[in-house]
Amino acid sequence: MTDTERENLHKQFDAEISNLLAQTSKLNAETDKIRLEKAFYPMVVGSGATLAIVAIAKLFL
Repeated sequence: MTDTERENLHKQFDAEISNLLAQTSKLNAETDKIRLEKAFYPMVVGSGATLAIVAIAKLFL
């Protein structure tokens, strides 16, 4: 294997590693977003239920 071939192979591996790191970073960002949405979901549902109860109570009182 010549030096040029080795150099090209190293460049190819570096490009693949960079691509994998970028994909990993993207997946981590999506995971963080889903975790954040999961944490706020019960609060959104709870506030919606509270508003519905207040609206129903206001209609009948």
